[in-house]
Amino acid sequence: MTAENPTLNIAERVCPIKYADLDRDAVAMVKRLITDGIAVAIAGSMEEPPRILADHVLTQGGAARATVWGIGYKTTAMRAAYVNAASMHVLDFEPMSNPPTHAVSPTVPVAFALAETRHSDGREIITACAKGFEMQGRVLAAADPKRGSLPFHTPGVIGVMGSTVAAAHMMQLNPQQLAHAFGMAASRCGGLSANTGSMVKCTHCANAAAAGLEAAALAARGFTAHPSIFDAPRGYVETFFPTHFDYDVLMQYGKPYRFVDPGMAIKFYPSKYPTHFAIAAALEARADVGNAGGVADIRSVRIVTPEIADANRSKPRNGLEGKFSFQYVAAAALLDGVVDSKTFTDERRFSADMVALLDKIAVEQDPNIPKDTRRMHVVIDVTLSDGTVISRTCRKPPGAWGEPIPDQLHRAKIHDCLATRLAEPTLSRVIDMLDHLERLATPDVADLCALLACKSE
Repeated sequence: MTAENPTLNIAERVCPIKYADLDRDAVAMVKRLITDGIAVAIAGSMEEPPRILADHVLTQGGAARATVWGIGYKTTAMRAAYVNAASMHVLDFEPMSNPPTHAVSPTVPVAFALAETRHSDGREIITACAKGFEMQGRVLAAADPKRGSLPFHTPGVIGVMGSTVAAAHMMQLNPQQLAHAFGMAASRCGGLSANTGSMVKCTHCANAAAAGLEAAALAARGFTAHPSIFDAPRGYVETFFPTHFDYDVLMQYGKPYRFVDPGMAIKFYPSKYPTHFAIAAALEARADVGNAGGVADIRSVRIVTPEIADANRSKPRNGLEGKFSFQYVAAAALLDGVVDSKTFTDERRFSADMVALLDKIAVEQDPNIPKDTRRMHVVIDVTLSDGTVISRTCRKPPGAWGEPIPDQLHRAKIHDCLATRLAEPTLSRVIDMLDHLERLATPDVADLCALLACKSE
């Protein structure tokens, strides 16, 4: 049966993996990704969408067992994972897998919520996240979808498989149970890309987290689904990846771990990843614009991009939608010299200088530029009033795959995100605990989660 059932085959590959099977590089990378995700979630918990979701969840009741980060109360593991995943994704600031998806947000909240409720230690969290990250990376590598070819937002289709694996590890499911959990998870896939730029986008990762956790929990109780959902007629692969899926790539799970090689991109701007190319190019151009007369002297801006339709938004409806606009992020970079969470407020979006500069910016989509973020580039030409043209090209923004990430730069991001809610000495204690996550015993994990509640900050 195993040879004829890739769902059970991959489950049998996933389930036996323990912390001792992870090498030093894998552990180090998982800890970096967990730390990044949690820091981003703490900052994201201040945003309106997670706050609304947290208020909604609170009205639903349920046992107070898992911490809602940054909000300060406990709820069921599934609901805590849901809100924390939304907080982690709302800023669009968490790491990016290769091929691209948001693999951290559907996974880390599940591992922590279950660690808290099941009294697990830091090594179990690391292992669950490693396995969840790898599951998403392998499915994407096996499918290798071209940008725009998947009719759903990628985390809604991929993330739920990662959260299922993470939950299955924490619950110690056997391969048969995990196969049924995959079957349930596949029926929870979705997330429409039309909602990009709205509050609901952050729930795509939230739904993936909650659905995977519930699928594993139901499987543990004996609930069943199609036991071969990957290759079943009208199953997971046929529905979502009908043109290509390489099962051999899927079965290479962990050889090596894809979150190590090719790794994940670390974001240094809180926006859609392709816009980082425009930001980096615009920030480079800004210095010469200033030397030549300043932003007020700009006559026009031309941005040459791949054909990425959902990032071509000349007049974002609000600050949040600006995260998905080549035009808006370039304008912000040129005007402010920095792109951070304050960039995407409604106040900044509709300020007079932003409105004026957006009217001068045009995007030109070049079909010859690859849409794949691993190979794409963006060109920005800034024309000044005297006809001078300042041109810059970005081929790899800071933190891109395969590029070394200076620890100091990443530490600054972590510190800044946590500092939105945590003060010293709590902030440094949280960072130290995450740095040594593999050493945390069960009581230490509980202490860490209590600090992430941010009740006294």
